[in-house]
Amino acid sequence: MFTRRDLLRFGSLAVPAKAFSFANQPLNDIQTGLWGNSMNLPEHYPAYSPDVIEMIVTVAHFDLNKLKELIDPHPHLVKSAWDWGFGDWETPLGAACHMGRRDIAEFLLSKGASPSLFSWVLLGDLQMVQHIVEHQPGIQRVAGPHSISLLAHARMGGKQSEVVFEYLQTLKDADSVKPIGLTDEDRTSICGTYRCGVGPSQVVEVTDDMRPYLNSPMYTYAPQLNWTRHNTVARPLFHLGSKVFYPAGAPSIEIRFEWHADAEVMTVRDGGTVFLTASRAAR
Repeated sequence: MFTRRDLLRFGSLAVPAKAFSFANQPLNDIQTGLWGNSMNLPEHYPAYSPDVIEMIVTVAHFDLNKLKELIDPHPHLVKSAWDWGFGDWETPLGAACHMGRRDIAEFLLSKGASPSLFSWVLLGDLQMVQHIVEHQPGIQRVAGPHSISLLAHARMGGKQSEVVFEYLQTLKDADSVKPIGLTDEDRTSICGTYRCGVGPSQVVEVTDDMRPYLNSPMYTYAPQLNWTRHNTVARPLFHLGSKVFYPAGAPSIEIRFEWHADAEVMTVRDGGTVFLTASRAAR
């Protein structure tokens, strides 16, 4: 089972540094600043501040006590979800499931979180998992947040999920597909800074420091690159071949790199629409 130290090691996997700063703030300060009071109605109310949702999903990865302090007064937020980028949505229960945190998952379920195939896997309920797979053929191929496979969720569940892990292995397709290898030449060509426009936010960094993912039980096959827009969360990339990638949690997004004239050009397609085109800055 992962600890908070483990999550910090794999922080770029799913959780931004600023989220950890939220988790370390005194809860009174957080609640005063984000929930508001009768004299200070929050700007987003009746919608909740995105910072609140991000914080709830973040601590659901590793800190049951802080999560209780946030959810107990507001149990309706147990079903909230946060988009880490490119539509990689995650609920508090989804976070607990891929971290192998049965204690956190059970708390969230007791507060009204909707059970899922991933929670049944974590809880080690073989009968329920078999029932769902038999009645919805192919569902075992659907990955969870950050493209973490169903089989990997069972592996993260440890001993309590062993029987489910063994069953999923027999299905042959409950794990992620191995990405296409990436040559050193392609890494050198792709990695760098891409400017999309003026201003500090219009910058994307592509890097190949994948140490946080090495030997991580969350992924059978580790991603190969990180894609980070300025002041946002790094998104791991998986290679489909010919320098075409998809970001974790969003296999329908296409990020393509091509050499044109004298520069590497990055194109991001979402639903067939080109959302972003940028050239790599000269080194």
